[in-house]
Amino acid sequence: MTPPLSSYATEIYQRGLAGDAPPLPTDPSALEDAARAELDAGTFGYVAGGAGSGATLRANRAAFDRHAFVPRMLRDTTIRDWSTTVLGTAMPAPLLLAPVGMLGLLHPDGELAAARAAADVGVPIVLSTVASHTIEEVAEASGDGPRWYQLYWPTEDGVTVSLLERARAAGYTTLVVTLDTWTLGWRPADLDRGDRPMLRGAGAAIPFSDPAFRAGLAVAPEEDRAAAVARWASMFTGTALRWERLDLLRRHWPGPIVLKGVQHPADAARAVDAGMDGVIVSNHGGRQVDRAIGALDALPGIVEAVGERAAVLFDSGVRTGADAAVALALGADAVLLGRPYAYGLALAGEHGVRHVLRCVLAELDLTLALTGHASLAELRSDPDALVRRG
Repeated sequence: MTPPLSSYATEIYQRGLAGDAPPLPTDPSALEDAARAELDAGTFGYVAGGAGSGATLRANRAAFDRHAFVPRMLRDTTIRDWSTTVLGTAMPAPLLLAPVGMLGLLHPDGELAAARAAADVGVPIVLSTVASHTIEEVAEASGDGPRWYQLYWPTEDGVTVSLLERARAAGYTTLVVTLDTWTLGWRPADLDRGDRPMLRGAGAAIPFSDPAFRAGLAVAPEEDRAAAVARWASMFTGTALRWERLDLLRRHWPGPIVLKGVQHPADAARAVDAGMDGVIVSNHGGRQVDRAIGALDALPGIVEAVGERAAVLFDSGVRTGADAAVALALGADAVLLGRPYAYGLALAGEHGVRHVLRCVLAELDLTLALTGHASLAELRSDPDALVRRG
């Protein structure tokens, strides 16, 4: 019998009996504090910072605090099964690693370490276009692990098509198109240092290795890095995306396509009408629009608007397994985890990402078991699982 996801807690206690402390904090606040102490202020600010005053960051967390489980007793949840399949991707629980850019700023192995950890646990990784390693290198690190590709949509169709062809050839099965970052929001943590890592060439491994992108340069990025950075920056920021352009993606990507950054039910419905296979309810972790709606507050309306016609995933504000459980109870098909695994990466590379993943999965398992649910089907058929406070 496969041990439950919560068995990680038992492992930690057993190591404690042997005199070994947990490898990293299990509390997300302590994990963030440890990463803050490890990283320089600029790098930590890039990961942890939000737009403007941080109101959307706070709204994301406040939205979770407005929901509470109502545990039910004397239900047999001894054996649990959280496995699911989302858009053809099987996973041990409805959890994915969110696309986080420039992971090489946090650890030399960056996306490679994250991919190895995710594959070891069986969790899909969503690779950011703004990566420190190439599409192919991350695929090799992932091995047989499930992997999706996130696209920051270039303004040159030839480059877009080339990126999609590379991702498909490298075994990425689902395309995630980020909508909310066609231009950068007002980010004081970066502005106060006059530092935008991308302008230094961070996270440019994918375009710099792309033949269509390189073909548009006078000289190779290795010879004139500044010119290559300027071309890339202008190619995916500054020009608003449009609904009528989605047909380009559909023509060149045969698998599922998911739109990330959806926050209004009408946009979710329009995405499905346009032939998209899913949406990710997200405000980019509070990094783009100050005083935007908390992502969790947007989730129920979007679930209702989409119905059974497409997958609805959730991102933004998730810190714990209990957070993930709340989003699932509100109708999400799966949840994406971002900043916590980035902190784990900064602290201990692949081992840190694995630790964070196993902590979140263990808490998810325990939370739902102790509230009286043994499977996703049971959770979704229980309208009284959650109450809204106040």
